[in-house]
Amino acid sequence: MTDKTQQVTFADLGLIPTLVERLEELEYRQPTPIQSHTILHALDGRDIVGGANTGSGKTAAFSLPILQKILQQDTANNRRGNFVSHLILVPTRELASQVAYNVKSYSYHLRDKIKTVAVFGGVSVNPQMLALRGGSDIIVATPGRLLDLVSSNAIKLEQVKTLVLDEADRMLSLGFTDELNKILALLPEKKQTLLFSATFPDKVTTLAQGLLNDPVEVQLQSAEASTLVQRVFSVNKGEKTALLAHLIKQHQWRQTLIFVNAKNACNHLAQKLSKRGITAEVFHGDKGQGARTRVLEGFKSGEIQVLIATDIAARGLDIEKLPVVINFDLPRSPADYMHRIGRSGRAGEVGLGISLIDYDDYHHFKVIEKKNKFQLEREQVEGFEVEDDQSEAYFLPMKPRAKPAGTGKKKKKRNQ
Repeated sequence: MTDKTQQVTFADLGLIPTLVERLEELEYRQPTPIQSHTILHALDGRDIVGGANTGSGKTAAFSLPILQKILQQDTANNRRGNFVSHLILVPTRELASQVAYNVKSYSYHLRDKIKTVAVFGGVSVNPQMLALRGGSDIIVATPGRLLDLVSSNAIKLEQVKTLVLDEADRMLSLGFTDELNKILALLPEKKQTLLFSATFPDKVTTLAQGLLNDPVEVQLQSAEASTLVQRVFSVNKGEKTALLAHLIKQHQWRQTLIFVNAKNACNHLAQKLSKRGITAEVFHGDKGQGARTRVLEGFKSGEIQVLIATDIAARGLDIEKLPVVINFDLPRSPADYMHRIGRSGRAGEVGLGISLIDYDDYHHFKVIEKKNKFQLEREQVEGFEVEDDQSEAYFLPMKPRAKPAGTGKKKKKRNQ
């Protein structure tokens, strides 16, 4: 990135004073790279394909031009029926809530002029139907709940002027292809489309090619990942929990987000950490929406210091200055690896992504490295050194480490 680009201000990007002043109140001092490269084009009405990691400032990149468009075209005064003017589609409930919160924050001084509604499943549909009465300027929605509301005639999509697909790769990987196609069929042919995705598998590329008209393409993943430090610790099979507890106690992180692959694994790991004097809460699909919201708020506020989650938390969680994310279990998809660790190191903050791997994880982590085009040194923690008969078999070459006296025999494995 050039120095000239880094010195660009929000006013330089064409935003009106009302929005610039609000951003100053929120201490948005300078546009992030994705904002610098997209806002001006979005204000010009261009379709955009944006590739950027989570935490890059995408929400402001697409919502600020929408807010300005509403103010300049005065569409709020023409709001009628159950029509929506601008539609933002996201894959998860948490992301819907977070995006809507941010949009409302950017338009705080305009709340009497701009109506933003979030709609998603897992909660009663009735309050959402009531909120949609009289039409909306902006709707942030998950695909399934949006179709439910359309079928109930609570919302009409024929007048959508702007469509945003946020986290498009996650939306398709979660199986929303059919729902997305149904929604696209209900939208007018003439509209502005902004598509953002952290990765671009074939499905996302095909979607973009068929949906967007001469789009501006912005790819900034590698540049924006520089604030995130990645580390991988090798560990003997059966010692992951002991190593995890050791790291948490040693570093005393104010917040630690830990990923596992199954709902019952969340509860099981929380119990094992509790026996080691570490209190942790869990976050997964079996918890009701109200409970998930309370846990998330507690984690954001710092009341909860350790949160164990499944991949339901890999998207949509925006936790300011989260110091560390730990992969206790490796994600099944290499793409989800970046989504997980991307919860830390957001918006220019320095973050840390740690993966714990034992013998069974070795080959899968090699796949993750290959797909994401990086390679990490396998580190070891003193007191948790990998046994000699395993280290040569499945770990990358490392500098020899001096062994403490009396370690000639294999150590007895700790109970995980």
